[in-house]
Amino acid sequence: MSGGSPPLAGLRVLDFTRVLAGPLCTMMLGDLGARVLKVERPGTGDDTRGWGPPFDAEGESAYFLAVNRNKLSLAADLDRPEDRRLLEGLIGGADVVVDNFRAGTLERRGFDPMRFLERHPRLLWCSLTGFGPEDPRPGYDFVIQAEYGWMAITGEPDGRPMKMGVALADVVAGKDAAVEILAALVARGSGPLAPERRRIAISLARSAAAALVNVAQNALVTGEEPARWGNAHPNLVPYQLFETRDRPIVIAVGSDAQWLACARALGLEELAADPRLATNAGRVQHRDRVTREMGRRLGERPGAFWIERLRAAGVPAGRVRPVLEVLAEVPASPLWGVAPVGAGVVTRRPPKLDEHGARIRRDGWGAFEG
Repeated sequence: MSGGSPPLAGLRVLDFTRVLAGPLCTMMLGDLGARVLKVERPGTGDDTRGWGPPFDAEGESAYFLAVNRNKLSLAADLDRPEDRRLLEGLIGGADVVVDNFRAGTLERRGFDPMRFLERHPRLLWCSLTGFGPEDPRPGYDFVIQAEYGWMAITGEPDGRPMKMGVALADVVAGKDAAVEILAALVARGSGPLAPERRRIAISLARSAAAALVNVAQNALVTGEEPARWGNAHPNLVPYQLFETRDRPIVIAVGSDAQWLACARALGLEELAADPRLATNAGRVQHRDRVTREMGRRLGERPGAFWIERLRAAGVPAGRVRPVLEVLAEVPASPLWGVAPVGAGVVTRRPPKLDEHGARIRRDGWGAFEG
């Protein structure tokens, strides 16, 4: 970000989260300038500190490093009286608390969020759970993908259900939490809010269901169970992966004009002239013919040849690229991951466990001034 203070400069976020959804949320707030204090279990810390290999040269897991930059770390135990007093004071000085404890865990230890919200009129408290505040099950992304429709629609049509390559249910829920926190901060700026309005609840399950978007709408409109389409699209044709002579490419036709440009770029004039294929609805009806003819033609030449022709014609197309090739083109570091987008900045590497514990115990939120 160029010049000036970051958008959330001075905002104090107490982070009781671990694994992925919660830490991603608080890292996003930290990227935007918030002062994020991560509270971890003594001895072991965040579960993901042990989720490896790979580990870096200092023994930090890649998983932990991915979502914990721009934070200080404090190891504290909710069951120790001295730590409880410390944490109560930190909560009192915070603007936002984010947790992902199982339902009832905080309340059983005397840390009922509503008690703090009633005591501190500006405090916001966001809880992330797997299945909602009434369900004590741990919310791991893989289980959410299975139970909330994602695996049912992912994979080859005649294959087994398949999870996504990224823990995307966690990612979506973490981003949903950050959005809700930002919305509550805006609302808080307009005047006092009742404690109930400052209590934010996000579940991976609800976020995953909402993220079904057009697939969910297809099911609601038709009353039919969505199928798995592999690398094809249920509503658009052609919109899928094709094999060329040397490598796979993807073609994503999103309009009838793009279809004409695509067919002509591939030299498939017969398809371009067929009125039955002039609209997407017609192409969906004749999916097998369209994709068969395209596949035959694309297999005649290398992928680079077709990509050049399609892009010149304004047709969305791309080659399947490996991760390291992508990372070579964006700001990224083995220490702090892929740089934030937009107004976010990286100011601190991910912390070692309890790296700032002594300073926080001495200075509280003033530890960020050091």
